[in-house]
Amino acid sequence: MKPRLQFALLCVAYIGCAQAEIYKYVDADGHVTYSSTPRNGAKKLNLEPLPVMAPPARARNKASPADFPKVDGNMQKSRDSMRRKILGAEMTAEEKLLAEARQSLKNSEASPGMYRSKDGNVQRDAAKYEETIKTQRNEVMLHEKNIDALKSELANLK
Repeated sequence: MKPRLQFALLCVAYIGCAQAEIYKYVDADGHVTYSSTPRNGAKKLNLEPLPVMAPPARARNKASPADFPKVDGNMQKSRDSMRRKILGAEMTAEEKLLAEARQSLKNSEASPGMYRSKDGNVQRDAAKYEETIKTQRNEVMLHEKNIDALKSELANLK
């Protein structure tokens, strides 16, 4: 037998198997059971086939509406230029803040939190020192992340 004919017969047989009869059975307690196998007292249900719906048509990607405001090329260049200036100013300020945060961290690391107790002894407050260093490191990391974000924004400008 030819392979195409075998395939066609197999598909027809599969479709025939897909159509099952449904039976409804209600027991003495009123529990309803649906099954594809018949049993005594069950009623065969004649169900209408489900309607087949075509997938919804995709909406066309239209251009903007006619009344949508448009910006000419010169205006957009002006806006991009202003944005570049603003981001540049933010970058300069952020780099200055980063330098200050790094210097503050360096100074704090160089002078561990020493204090003089009531009895006159010089002691170190390790917990306060660690907290101060952690806070300043977080501040340095925040400024570094801000600078990376600003660089990314500047790189995305046309």
